[in-house]
Amino acid sequence: TFVFNDKRPMDTGDGGRRRTNSVRACRRSGARNAKLKREVGKVSPGQSRGDEVPMEEGSAPDGVAKGEKPPPPPPRRVLGPRYSLLREVGRGSYGVVYEAVARRSGARVAVKKLRCDAPENVELALAEFWALASLERRHENVVQLEECVLQRNGMAQKMSHGNKRSEQYLRLVETSLKGERVLGYPEEPCYLWFVMEFCEGGDLNQFILSRSPDPATNNSFMLQLTSAVAFLHKNNIVHRDLKPDNILISEKSGVPVLKVADFGLSKVCAGFGGRGKEGEDGNKNVNVNKFWLSSACGSDFYMAPEVWEGHYTAKADIFALGIIMWAMIERITFIDAESKRELLGTYIRQGSEIVPVGEALLENPKMVLHIPQKRRTSMSDGIKQLLKDMLAVNPQDRPDAFELETRMDQVTCAA
Repeated sequence: TFVFNDKRPMDTGDGGRRRTNSVRACRRSGARNAKLKREVGKVSPGQSRGDEVPMEEGSAPDGVAKGEKPPPPPPRRVLGPRYSLLREVGRGSYGVVYEAVARRSGARVAVKKLRCDAPENVELALAEFWALASLERRHENVVQLEECVLQRNGMAQKMSHGNKRSEQYLRLVETSLKGERVLGYPEEPCYLWFVMEFCEGGDLNQFILSRSPDPATNNSFMLQLTSAVAFLHKNNIVHRDLKPDNILISEKSGVPVLKVADFGLSKVCAGFGGRGKEGEDGNKNVNVNKFWLSSACGSDFYMAPEVWEGHYTAKADIFALGIIMWAMIERITFIDAESKRELLGTYIRQGSEIVPVGEALLENPKMVLHIPQKRRTSMSDGIKQLLKDMLAVNPQDRPDAFELETRMDQVTCAA
């Protein structure tokens, strides 16, 4: 299922249970002051109502000057719905995800419906749209965006990346930049529909924890993850919220294929900065490992030490991968206090509390991580050393995504 997560302020449960902290709207202040909890989107019963995604072409007039008669509506070509919604598979604070079917081909797709009634919702939706639409080619391990449709006043308009001729698109961008609603009135609901590939295998938590340990699967997944992140970094995209919830599984080919998803917190660095500051203009060829970001984003169990301070680069994605892979190999889990779900995630025990590795390293940079954590774990020396390097407290000591891809290939072959 295509799981959609609601992310709210963090809380700490009893008995060593701790909620995952996810910062949905990136904040300029330090991450210590921006701790948020998340609520895992719950799967609801199927909706067999024959709901449909609107797919009309054309646009309504955006407004007229005072005293003028409104112009007649422009002629438009009305198309029949292209997708039928089958059932709801996830729900969050600002949107719903459905399993749907394409009417012509019969192919299953995931449709994410996002309500654009608040600037923070628009910001997250546009971040995901910009990241996925900026990719000029596909990658097997990155979820594919098929199309994005803007719905307002019963009309639907296909969105295209950077379309300066679309007043609707420009108003969405203005909403995000100004932090105030500029696209119609509250009584005029506005939605973005994302049509994406459907992943029937669930997320990485569900897949790993429902099966017996398998070193071959672990090696395959580590290779796929490093390949996906190298591809994103090569295309100037920093994900900023890598975690098992956001890694989906497709089994269409008969073998499990990972898909990195949920780009709501991602940052497209292209077009900014050779000077290395977030938001400055510069050339398009950006070294994401020298492009400094200051928004405190992510989920606390996977956040690098420098993210907690709000000054980091794409190397933060490498740290998150290290946490995910370590937890996956050793099946290290924690219990989400509210949903009671068992989730993959590595942490440090401090008395009855569990503390994210990044936070613990920030407080004690000289702390030595014991990898593997469990005595009976079968882990090669090459993988142990690579994980330690990925989790280095100093980002400069971590491999970048391209070096990581090469080294991962070497250590998994040796294993």
